[in-house]
Amino acid sequence: MKVSIAGASGYTGLELLRILSQNENIEVVEITSRQYEGKRLSDIFPHFKHSRFESLLFSGELDLEKADYYFLCLPHEPSVELVYKLYKNGKKVIDLSAAYRIKNEKSYEEFYNFKHKHPELLEKAVYGLPEIYRNEIKSAKIVANPGCYPTASLIGIYPAVKENIISDDKIIINALSGISGAGRKLKENFHYPEAFGNAYAYSPVLHRHIPEMEDIINQFSDKEIKIRFTPHILPVARGMVATIHFETDMSLKDLQELYYQTYKDEFFIRFETSPPKIKNVVGTNFCDIYINKDDRTGLAIVITAIDNLGKGASTQAVQNFNLMAGFDERYTLDRLNLNIYP
Repeated sequence: MKVSIAGASGYTGLELLRILSQNENIEVVEITSRQYEGKRLSDIFPHFKHSRFESLLFSGELDLEKADYYFLCLPHEPSVELVYKLYKNGKKVIDLSAAYRIKNEKSYEEFYNFKHKHPELLEKAVYGLPEIYRNEIKSAKIVANPGCYPTASLIGIYPAVKENIISDDKIIINALSGISGAGRKLKENFHYPEAFGNAYAYSPVLHRHIPEMEDIINQFSDKEIKIRFTPHILPVARGMVATIHFETDMSLKDLQELYYQTYKDEFFIRFETSPPKIKNVVGTNFCDIYINKDDRTGLAIVITAIDNLGKGASTQAVQNFNLMAGFDERYTLDRLNLNIYP
């Protein structure tokens, strides 16, 4: 089984290579990076020395015929056209950009500042959150890998939305992410002297992940729900915590039972009796979840923790690939169960 990775020199591409190096049943036939074209992977990223991928060479352009499966770790707009070409070539694609996550093509103009050139494929793309769309992913030709914030948030709100236990039409989500979510390119806010010892909110009104989340939850809700979402940056490399509030008449006991029944068979979701910590999930595909209720205000409190580069990106992409390719979805990912501690 042949695999190619476009944009392999970014954080998500490198994380894919780390995980796929454990899969003896696949051959990575091409990795691309215009910046490092012609250079050897392990010369640029020495942590791949003595790995099975150490001699891979970066190519500048992606060969659309070379592989069976393609992971795209590219900016949103270029991915639109590349996914289209690969789909026409009969290839299977796991796209880590937002290019095919949202069904409403107008959202791309409003939130991503480009006009979607292939809206006819939006309905063909399957949203790559296995805990919700596992069966659809298995037969998909295009999987739109979810964003990191939406992954942490949707896992936290899906059971409540599915059972229509939210009293009003609003969900409040405050999420905190490590700075690797901004990518490898140098930006002033993520320069070490600026980021160290600092934390702040950004895009507090209309973050681009809002339509992605609302698009999914409103497929299951009996009323239109609006999400009030505020993302924050933490001075850590990777990891993410989302704190979710919504009004409900359901008791804490029944709320916890609802979440347990929804996720009891999900290997990558772990229930916690205290608020989860990013140190326990970094480097893994796990989502740790905590459920409580503030009876004074009537607000349910759901807190999730994931690795923004893991379950929020690359390990989830491998989970989707495993489903598409007929592997056990835990394959290679269950070898990441224990992260480095402390």
